[in-house]
Amino acid sequence: MAWTDQHCHLPPADTPKVVELVDEARDAGVTRLVTVGTTVDQSRRALEVARRFAGVWATAGVHPHDAKDGLDGLEELLGEPEIVAVGECGLDYHYDHSPRSVQRDVFAAQIELAHRHGLPLVIHTREAWDDTFAVLDREGVPEPTVFHCFTGGPDEATAALERGAFLSFSGIVTFPSADELRAAAAVTPLERILVETDSPYLAPVPHRGKPNRPALVPVVGAAVAAAVGREVDEVEAATTANAVAVYGLGDSGD
Repeated sequence: MAWTDQHCHLPPADTPKVVELVDEARDAGVTRLVTVGTTVDQSRRALEVARRFAGVWATAGVHPHDAKDGLDGLEELLGEPEIVAVGECGLDYHYDHSPRSVQRDVFAAQIELAHRHGLPLVIHTREAWDDTFAVLDREGVPEPTVFHCFTGGPDEATAALERGAFLSFSGIVTFPSADELRAAAAVTPLERILVETDSPYLAPVPHRGKPNRPALVPVVGAAVAAAVGREVDEVEAATTANAVAVYGLGDSGD
């Protein structure tokens, strides 16, 4: 087994940087990457990256920040074989870059797309737990559903797990202030845990202040292993098996 970065944001396919990042990840034992769309245009770019590299897949979705721009053109991407999920989508009440009512409507529409196309759903939620669960309960939770960059505590983890979701942990799990998040990891069964970088954001300790990159997934995984009281190689094997199952990932190309 090798590591999987189940949520990252890679540069465009025609840039030297993306080659550097993918090669570095492979050298670090990260052999599967899922690069994530946040707008319709960004989703198209993510698809181009996935088409270029073996072991890279993409998602297509509209982030709550961009919900005000609508979903025109999104559904046509969902039939592409390299697109493995709808998202990231959800609610973000921290910044409110889109009106909250619009965020809820666009989130619900993407849940419906996940149901219609039989695709996993990737959720971004920030300071909006109650409404996130309410929309999911009303629309029906797609199977599977992933809470990416999970930031809640044990109560939010339990609520998500009761709805059948997977929880994905990022570099935040390494932050000294993240005791509640580590407690959330501790109540999450290993078969429901995923790991991610969310790169280029949220570099884990001791890499804070630098751009994050997929090669740092093992640092996140080691912190998750400590939080859940398991060996690192167990977390490596389980989180990759979980990602392969959730997204239907094929061979990594190694």
